[in-house]
Amino acid sequence: MSLLILIASIVLLLVLISGAKLNAFIALIITAFFVGILKAMPFVTLLESIQLGIGNTLGSLVLIIAFGVILGNLLSDSGAAQRISSVMIRTFGVQHIKWAMVLTGFSVGISMFYNAGFIILIPMVFAVAKSTKQPVIYLGIAMASALSITHGFLPPHPGPTAIAVIFKANIGRTLLYGLVIAVPALIVAGIVFPELIKKIHAFPPKGLFESKTFAESELPSFQISIITALVPVILMASATFSELVLTEENSLRHILIFIGNPTTSLLIAILFAIVALGLFRGRKMQDIMDTSGVALSAATMIILIIAAGGAFKQVLIDSGIGTDVSLFFKESSLSPLVLGWLIATIIRIALGSATVAGLTAAGIVQPLVIQSGVSPELMVLSIGAGSLMCSHVNDTGFWMFKEYFGISVSDTFKTWTVMETIIGVMGLIGVLLLNVWIK
Repeated sequence: MSLLILIASIVLLLVLISGAKLNAFIALIITAFFVGILKAMPFVTLLESIQLGIGNTLGSLVLIIAFGVILGNLLSDSGAAQRISSVMIRTFGVQHIKWAMVLTGFSVGISMFYNAGFIILIPMVFAVAKSTKQPVIYLGIAMASALSITHGFLPPHPGPTAIAVIFKANIGRTLLYGLVIAVPALIVAGIVFPELIKKIHAFPPKGLFESKTFAESELPSFQISIITALVPVILMASATFSELVLTEENSLRHILIFIGNPTTSLLIAILFAIVALGLFRGRKMQDIMDTSGVALSAATMIILIIAAGGAFKQVLIDSGIGTDVSLFFKESSLSPLVLGWLIATIIRIALGSATVAGLTAAGIVQPLVIQSGVSPELMVLSIGAGSLMCSHVNDTGFWMFKEYFGISVSDTFKTWTVMETIIGVMGLIGVLLLNVWIK
């Protein structure tokens, strides 16, 4: 019954958005009510679940999105994004510009949460696309694939790290195996796949990023441009490194973790950008704030839709649909590596959250791992791959990608969902091959 309700809710959402042309924010809230009522959730509980989903989603994302949009606008409006993109184009050449996006996304993604990395790099994608006359989606998928792979496979990201703790896996070996699996997944999802979607056009919200083209003499230096863009990356990487090498009692560790928090690091980067890219170059504070305000206004609907996606996901969790679906596979005789991947995939489809899918699947198959003697490090990567599979309308990442690029739900399935599925399948194939080699 739960599986039927899940399928019906997805169909309803697609009908409301694509058929009835209803705003995605309203459609997601209606669908959340639909699921809760069919699962016989008490009305008070249903409302609390929706509010909790919105609150939890916005609580962790709203400042990151807002600050990220402002920073992206400062980089674009000052010409810094154009300077960085021009150097990338000269270094890699137009014919290899996807490699530049993939390597940039991978480098940033190792130390940053997916959402923060996406928001920071998105103005670069638009700037490079404009300079090279390449399709925005073509380059955006290359960048997003790298961020997604680091998010799903590589410690110290929260998902893989938490699963590693559950299985008592060695973090270093998990990272090493993860890097081995990440390379072919990155090539297929970030380099080969974009060639198939070049005809899909993006229509980003007007005013989100400045589209002005600057003369060479008007551009800031590459050094100050790249430093400004990397401020949050450096701060977050420092926080991650401090957690690995400093004791919990160390005061420096606490300071680095504070300034390396995505919200704090983005705020510091904004202040740095205002001074380095604005005031020091003769711009007035009022002009800087005016253009940032326009960009922030353009991001309002993105924030609301992501929040509604969080509400839908929370109702799916609180109604028990994820638990019902996952228990169906608990008694399977499949290999723990395949079973863990499959359960994580099913829960990902049911709930939308990669982290929840990974942790739930790990809890279900943990006893089997102990009995089978399979590598706990490979189990981490198998479940991590499954947790990335088939991202769709109940995943906030789906809506973030859709709204930033301004594409239809159908085109989001053709691009984002397919990309995530490619990564998940390539991850499983890599795990199974490594399992043979390790034995």
